[in-house]
Amino acid sequence: MKDLRGKKCLITGAGSGIGRATALASAAEGAELFLTDINEVGLAETVAMAGSAVTASKALDVSDYDAVTAWATEIDGAHGAMDVVMNVAGISAWGTVENLEHRHWKSMVDVNLMGPIHIIENFVPPMVRAGRGGHLVNVSSAAGLLALPWHAAYSASKFGLRGVSEVLRFDLKRHGIGVSLVVPGGVKTPLVGTVQIAGVDRDDPRIRKLVHRFEKRAVSPERVAECIVRGIKKNRYLVYTSNDIRFGYWWARKFAPPYEFVMQKANDQFSKLLPRV
Repeated sequence: MKDLRGKKCLITGAGSGIGRATALASAAEGAELFLTDINEVGLAETVAMAGSAVTASKALDVSDYDAVTAWATEIDGAHGAMDVVMNVAGISAWGTVENLEHRHWKSMVDVNLMGPIHIIENFVPPMVRAGRGGHLVNVSSAAGLLALPWHAAYSASKFGLRGVSEVLRFDLKRHGIGVSLVVPGGVKTPLVGTVQIAGVDRDDPRIRKLVHRFEKRAVSPERVAECIVRGIKKNRYLVYTSNDIRFGYWWARKFAPPYEFVMQKANDQFSKLLPRV
């Protein structure tokens, strides 16, 4: 797919952050947009910003299979198959295993893994049947490549999405459908300010300092959107948004012992931030 002009693009999580930036970047490329987000107000704002590029939008929870299926049936009946499907919607929660609650684990898997699967189940088979090829984009994370401290629940979902993407990369090639796995590091989105950190006081000066350091290294949603659009055009599987993650993943694969040493030290340092029992 050399460009997005005239292509029907479905984007989840379009109400803010990476989803909104990707919707606007796709609109600028001439794409026809089909947008969704659980946040009805944020979605409406994006629709207003994208203007006539938006053909359809609906506020829904991607973890609700029935809601996704109903909307997909409506879209397919009125507009036919998509050309590009982008799974951007996601949530985050961090914490050590003794502090994470069942709700944290469940919500990560429900939204970050099952949500994209619901979209794939409903929107990719029509693309196959249409026979026009196309592209599937799944936004994972650096936490889908590397063992980041306190990310067990989040990584469970993001590593899972990486596995789905890697299999579909080969499976969908016979239908002319490319697959991109986007692996951002830090991104300046509202998620940074609202991420749940189980068992930790976010007002602790040490935690605030940590979050501030994260924000300083974070890239803008617009930068991520630019990488996604370029990844689609060039049919790239792994789409990096910053060189630190590219280097980190290369290093982890080529030099496993030092990678494991550094990851252990990072976890040890993070553990010092936990309340004393």
